[in-house]
Parts: sequence; C-alpha cells; structure tokens
Amino acid sequence: MRHIQHPGTAAAQRNTAVNASVQSCQLQLQPGRSLVAALTEALAPSGATSAVLTLSGGELFPFAHVMPALSKSPAHAVYFSDQFDAQAAVQLEFATVTYGLRDGQAWLHCHAVWADAEGVKHCGHLLPDECMLTTSLQAQAWVLTGAGFEVVPDEETHFSLFKPVAWPEKMPAQTPESTPGPTPGPTPGPTARPALAIRIAPNQDVCNALESICREHGIQHASVRGGVGSTVGAWFDDGRRVEAFVTETLVRHGRVHPGPDGQPLAEIDVSMVDHLGGQASGRLMRGANPVLVTFELVLEPT
Repeated sequence: MRHIQHPGTAAAQRNTAVNASVQSCQLQLQPGRSLVAALTEALAPSGATSAVLTLSGGELFPFAHVMPALSKSPAHAVYFSDQFDAQAAVQLEFATVTYGLRDGQAWLHCHAVWADAEGVKHCGHLLPDECMLTTSLQAQAWVLTGAGFEVVPDEETHFSLFKPVAWPEKMPAQTPESTPGPTPGPTPGPTARPALAIRIAPNQDVCNALESICREHGIQHASVRGGVGSTVGAWFDDGRRVEAFVTETLVRHGRVHPGPDGQPLAEIDVSMVDHLGGQASGRLMRGANPVLVTFELVLEPT
C-alpha cells in the first residue's frame, strides 16, 4: 500500500470514532446566500452545530474552488492549488459536506462534482464563503448531537482539520452575521439514532479503517453518511488505478455489511480529482487506498 510522509509527528490514535446521535432531514437551501450561510440558515431551526450532508442540483455563481496540488513548501507534504473562479454559472451535480465549527463559528468542508457553462464536468474543493447560490439547492442532512466536527490543529499534517469531538447535547447554534432574512425550517426526520462521527488519519486504508471501527463497536451493518477526504491516488476494485498521488475525494455511496466470513466488509464508492487534473470514480479496493491528509464521515448502524 502506498504511503505519504507528512512533516509532523503522527498521533498514536489513527482512527477517531466518537459516539453521537444522528437525525436525518431534507433541506432546501435558499438562493442569494453563500454556501456556508445558506446551510447555516437552513440548519438553524434544528439547533444544529454539526452535520454531514449530500447536496444535489442547483446553480451557483460566483463560484470558487481549489484543486489538490503538490506543496511548494516543506511545511506541508501536499497542498492546494491557487483559487479558480468560474466565469459563468455552474450546475452542481453532487457534493458531500462536513459542517461544524471553526473558531466557534459555522464552517464546512465540501468536495463536489459540477458542470461548467460549456457542460464540462469538474471536481474539486469548494470555497464555501465564495460560492453563491443563484437557485435553490436540495440537501440531505444528518444532524449530529452529542458530538460534532470541529476544526483543530493537526500536528502530523500541519493543517487545521475537522475532527470529531464530544459536545454537550445543547449547544447554541452559530450563525454568521452575514446570514440574511428569515430562517426556513427543515423537515424533521425520524427519532435520532446512534452513530459514530469518524476521522481517519493518513496512511490508513479507508475500508480497513471502517471495518476495524465496526468490529470494535460491534457493528455488522452500517451506512456511510457524508464522506469528505483525500487518498494517496486510488486503486479501484475493477483494477483501474489513479497513479497521481494527491487527490480530493468524496463518497458517493458507502456501506458496511457482513462478508463471507461474517466479519464487517466495507464497500465505498467515490469520485475524485487528482493534482494533474484527472477525474475518476469507482469502488475502492479494500486494503489498497490509504488516506492522504484526512477522511471525515459519519457511520450510522442500520
């Protein structure tokens, strides 16, 4: 399995899984707001300070993103490209989001697939305060209580990253001062269910890490909710490989179920873009896809 050497000291704990409760709801994000402001506004009635989401449909402009890139400095093993700004409105196809707190304020981590004005498909890391909704946008949210994602410094990678932390059940929602207008309410989901807020550290295989977490927690069946991260290239279960080693990755669909031996088996379908501009989608081969910088998701037993 490939390996990435980061400049800092690796923590002994490679997989972090924090007990939480999760409740699903459908949201409609309103136009005329930045992505982070629209999500904060839509989640406010639930009192949510953290959630994972999938987004689909809708148009955005202005629209800014960055790509994975090689690092120009020894301070980081890998980094981001310069900012790219769309010249016209883009159509969002699919995105995954980790939503939580950064310095006590709402923030999010979003990887997305979209089409530009010429219909050309792209994939990358959205800049949430520089992407504006020009139409409404549909979101499926899994709201977390009891734990959530918070941006904290990471000694290994020298980035500040979302990591799951235990939170009080009642925490005041953080709303950016720029959030305008009334707050639309989400459609309530069913009763909150047990879940795990997870962060996988570099050089841990994505599937193996989830299988290990499931064994530790006695989970046989689970669904992956959200899913934002990066891998050291990729090796898909149909034999295709992404040789370029710096990627931005999002989970299209993921589940854990008992394998032929009765042990948890993870099936993770992803889309990604690499630092050379190549795009790929497929099911990750188990044991062959180490995390590059981080991987955030929620695992809901089913």
